[in-house]
Amino acid sequence: MPSTLALIHTSPVLVPMFTALAKQFLPGTRVFHMVDESLIANTIRAGSLQKDTVRRIAAQIDSAHQAGADAVMLTCSSIGAAVPVARQLFDFPILRIDERLAAEAVSKGPRIGVLATLNTTLAPTVALVQATAAELGKPVEITAHLCQGAFEAVIAGDVATHDAAVAAGLQHLAQASDVIVLAQASMARVIDAMGASLPALPILSSPALAMEQARQVLDGLA
Repeated sequence: MPSTLALIHTSPVLVPMFTALAKQFLPGTRVFHMVDESLIANTIRAGSLQKDTVRRIAAQIDSAHQAGADAVMLTCSSIGAAVPVARQLFDFPILRIDERLAAEAVSKGPRIGVLATLNTTLAPTVALVQATAAELGKPVEITAHLCQGAFEAVIAGDVATHDAAVAAGLQHLAQASDVIVLAQASMARVIDAMGASLPALPILSSPALAMEQARQVLDGLA
C-alpha cells in the first residue's frame, strides 16, 4: 500500500503549489489537502497562536490520521508552534513546514535574515531559527524584516504590490545577511519572478525543503 500524506493549509492558494511539489517529491504517494482559513484569520486577529486554535489544529490532525494519513504536515508557519503540542498527543509523524528550512538556514549562517508579510509568521519563524541554532550549538545573528502592506495587498488581489514589497525586503536584508529565509510558503514564487535582480546569496523557502523532509519521513515508515 502506498503511503499517505495529509497537508493542512490555512489558504486554498497553496493547494496547487503543494500538489505540484507532491508529484515532484512524492511520486506514488497519496496526498490529500485540508483547508481551514479560519485558523490563520483567528491567529491574525489575536496577534498570536491561541490555545483554542491549537486545540482545533490537533483535532484536524487527528481527523487527517483517521482519514488514512500516515503523516500530517502543517503548511502555515503562523500555526507551526502547534506541532510540538500535537507530537505529545499522537504517535504518527507530524511535520512543520519550516522545520527543515530553519536547519538549512542555520547551516548557512551566522547572519540570517528572516522575511515575512505577517508578524504572526515573522515572530514564530525567528523563534524557530533561534531554537534550532541553540539546539545545534551554533551562534547566529538574526535580522527580521516585515513587508508592510504586502499581506493586505495580496488578500485584496494586488499581487504586484505584494511581490514588489517582498522584492524590496529581499534587497534590504541582503545588505547584512549570509542567508535569507522566506517565512511564508506563498512568498516562494517571488524568487523566480525577480530573475537577474535576485540578491546573490542563498534565499531559502520552505515548500520544497519540507516536501523533501516528508519523503524521507515516509520512506522511513515503509
